[in-house]
Amino acid sequence: MKHFIRFKKLAITLLSLAILTTNGFTVYANEKPDISSEACVVIEGVTGKVIMEKNMDKELIPASITKIMTLLIIFDNLESKKINLDDKVTVSEYAASMGGSQVYLEPGETQTVNDMIKCISIASANDAAVAMAEHIAGNEQLFVNMMNERAQGLGMKHTHFMNCNGLDDSIESGHYTSALDVAIMSRELIMKYPEISDYSTVWMDSITHTNSKGVTSEFGLTNTNKLIRSYNGITGLKTGSTSKAKYCLSSTARRDGLDIIAVVMAAPDHKTRFAEAKILLDYGFANCKLYKDTHENFGCLQINVSGSLTNKIKVKPKNTFSHVFTENEDLSLVKKKIIINKNIKAPIKTGDKVGRIDYIYNNSTIGSSNIISTENAPKASVWDYLGALYNNYISFKYSL
Repeated sequence: MKHFIRFKKLAITLLSLAILTTNGFTVYANEKPDISSEACVVIEGVTGKVIMEKNMDKELIPASITKIMTLLIIFDNLESKKINLDDKVTVSEYAASMGGSQVYLEPGETQTVNDMIKCISIASANDAAVAMAEHIAGNEQLFVNMMNERAQGLGMKHTHFMNCNGLDDSIESGHYTSALDVAIMSRELIMKYPEISDYSTVWMDSITHTNSKGVTSEFGLTNTNKLIRSYNGITGLKTGSTSKAKYCLSSTARRDGLDIIAVVMAAPDHKTRFAEAKILLDYGFANCKLYKDTHENFGCLQINVSGSLTNKIKVKPKNTFSHVFTENEDLSLVKKKIIINKNIKAPIKTGDKVGRIDYIYNNSTIGSSNIISTENAPKASVWDYLGALYNNYISFKYSL
């Protein structure tokens, strides 16, 4: 009987482990994984909430994950129409001189912005990164200034860039970042510009070189991120490695509307880099529940306005509300409370805040979403009221 009980307990344990195993790794819902990389962090994409970390603020050498910020600046410029995907980029001698990971661009050669993004995202090309920096800012240093300004705007407190590709990286030279800061810029890139995944998840592609004599040749591109072939829901993003930086990776994935960003820095070898990134992504998905209210069932709500001929105005929530739970919460228990401001007076303009929705869980407010006006309510003057009275009188008179 004792042997049967022991066997039963063992069977249950093995079954539980099997259920919690994905992609070859065991995921414990509440137990933090043991990570050998010097630093790591896992964050959720919508809110940026930190799910798990190790030395996340430690300033380390980033190598080619520097190019995440380079890509972010490129997409910023695409969004603002300062550049276009079809624009031709001319390669300078300086850009062509870059060593390390490259696509062997020649001085005077031209490639489209689209192909340059492919080279940076897929092949981690240092020469393409510098060529794009010069195309956007005139020279690399001015582009690096843009990178540092963008980092400061994102609240990246442990980052300073000295170049746009991470090839020449050392803390002594002032080129450094942290796991959390890498996650922050990765989140900005993948959430603001999800089209980056059209590049970062491509396994193999090619570009066409045309030399000064007009001779063309095809050059193959192979993605440096091996996770794109093995991880369910992978959306990117970027690898990096040098002898000083060791092995780094920012990995991003999406499942069921939940975006997880996992960063490892200074992993001892490339296999550990990918293995630990998988473990961290799994941990993020296992420990995150995303509550999201898109206000689809909000309906048509009207509120009273004083001091205007428009007595009522239509209102709606301003933004989608999201909240990440990292414990074993029951999302169905989240309650919503609509609060409309008292004594709303004209003038009211479209977009003005007139109230809020509070979200409550276990008697605690977990966040709120503003309610705004969807129409104008101009302030009425004495003459407006007199005119309204006159119109009402005329209407009443002719209705008799």
